[in-house]
Amino acid sequence: MMVNRGQINREWQRLRNLDWQTLDVKEAGEWPGLLKALLGLFVFLISFLAINWWFVGESRDLLAAEQRQEERLLVEYRRKASEAAFLPDIRSQLSVLEEQMVQMQAMLPTSAEIPSLLDSISDAAIENRLTIETIRLRPPVSNTHYIEHPFDIQVRGGYHALAQFVSDISDLARIITQHDLTLLPVDQSGDTLRMTLLARTYSYKTVSAEGGSTP
Repeated sequence: MMVNRGQINREWQRLRNLDWQTLDVKEAGEWPGLLKALLGLFVFLISFLAINWWFVGESRDLLAAEQRQEERLLVEYRRKASEAAFLPDIRSQLSVLEEQMVQMQAMLPTSAEIPSLLDSISDAAIENRLTIETIRLRPPVSNTHYIEHPFDIQVRGGYHALAQFVSDISDLARIITQHDLTLLPVDQSGDTLRMTLLARTYSYKTVSAEGGSTP
């Protein structure tokens, strides 16, 4: 339906002459057409802005959430990249530690080898021309991963021979630690000394097929 210019002018005059205080929503059908058109356009704009604000706001929140997620993923990526960069060094260090552990375990006697180890200590004392007074094994002490085998050693001889004996014990193929070493003269001349010490060797516990630990 075409609206000519005259009609527009008439509607404009009605709108200018309208007493705004007398407007009643119940009589909206009688309002000037131009007023109704302007109100319709106003409602349309308000609705458009509200819908646009709703969708834009939702998209903005979604974008912010995606940005936060992106930042978290970036931090995680950098952390993993840093770990990956050090991974070859860590693996190399673990390999070295495993080799050292195997070597250490090979130097620990089994419980069945303890008597032979005591014989080796006795042989070292005899080779250094020491008088053996005591080489006595104490009861074993069980720990979480290993068993401790303490034994008392008491020998007599010259200072240099005793020092060589201590060195020979340290050079044995099995690990032996020496504790509480004391030296006392046997006679007034001081040429002969009595040495007492507490020595310890260790055996590694292994897990048996039944789930128990065996030395």
